[in-house]
Amino acid sequence: MDLAILWFVLIAVLWTGYLVLEGFDFGVGMLLPVLGRKDKERRVLINTIGPVWDGNEVWLLTAGGATFAAFPEWYATLFSGFYIPLLLILLALIVRVVAFEWRGKIADPAWARRADLAIIVGSWIPSVLWGVAFANLVRGVELDADHQFTGGFFSLLSPFALLGGLVTLSLFLLHGAVFLALKTDGPIRAEARRLAGYFSVAAIVLAGGWAVWAQIAYSVGWTWIAVVVAAVCLVGVLAANARGAEGWAFGLSAGAIVAAVVLIFGSMYPDVMPATDPANSLTIEGASSSDYTLTVMTWVALILVPVVLLYQGWTYWVFRRRISTEHIPEPIGLSWEKVRSAAFGSGSRGAAAHLDLTVADDDTAAASSGRGGGAERE
Repeated sequence: MDLAILWFVLIAVLWTGYLVLEGFDFGVGMLLPVLGRKDKERRVLINTIGPVWDGNEVWLLTAGGATFAAFPEWYATLFSGFYIPLLLILLALIVRVVAFEWRGKIADPAWARRADLAIIVGSWIPSVLWGVAFANLVRGVELDADHQFTGGFFSLLSPFALLGGLVTLSLFLLHGAVFLALKTDGPIRAEARRLAGYFSVAAIVLAGGWAVWAQIAYSVGWTWIAVVVAAVCLVGVLAANARGAEGWAFGLSAGAIVAAVVLIFGSMYPDVMPATDPANSLTIEGASSSDYTLTVMTWVALILVPVVLLYQGWTYWVFRRRISTEHIPEPIGLSWEKVRSAAFGSGSRGAAAHLDLTVADDDTAAASSGRGGGAERE
């Protein structure tokens, strides 16, 4: 296989890993106000992804880095043309990261509510905008003969692209619900299963309509296979969830996302950046780096990727047990009084000592014994 085509496939694999793993992270974040009516319930939801959410985001960094190294012109055209939506995604992810890390540092209900809002918003925005971005890659964008993006921000918001945003939104909500049903126990588990049934129907309708539209208008014949596989997986999620087969439901939900990525990248091939005028499309060969660069990248990937996969797989195995509100201790974060005392110099001379945040390690230790995650570090 030509190295440029190989790296096009490998980048598709990296995006698959990101969307499958980060997809349920986003789903959990969006479901925070629905399944987490009390603080302990919200902490259960956050701790289901606590040990893994930051590792899941590494797939995005790797996909972006691989695109920059293997297809520099694709990277330049993509990030300049999609500048505003990608900036919004980046800001949402930053806010979400900060909320995860700092939610449990201060034991104050108002602080926790603000952190929860940041997690919710930081999950909704990428869930929609990733779908909009990928739908535009399937449909094609306005490029000139020099492969420069000539359309504006609103040219990216076509009905096809907006429907694509609703598709990823519904898939991530479904993926997050079946993940929570698999990882929690008690009332949260039952409610997550109930919601997964509704999200299954929504995903079948939205994803089915978008996939058929994409297939008829923009895709090639063989990608019908991906459409059929996605449909079978989504119907399978509905059936498995109804039977309480939560592991099967999660696996089939992941399978539907994999099939969606195959449809997207299969529709793009042999281009990396299709244009509304096919003569201006940026092709795989036209955007790729030199054979020497791709050869070095291939050897590095062969050595390092198995190590990363083994490590991440081990992480999921260690934190495989279910958690419930019984496993969540009382908050042990700092009080606002201690924070103000240390920040403004009032109170005792030893007030700054109260800012020893290593107390958070207690919750991390509990997580490693199978009792929950460490995103909150409460």
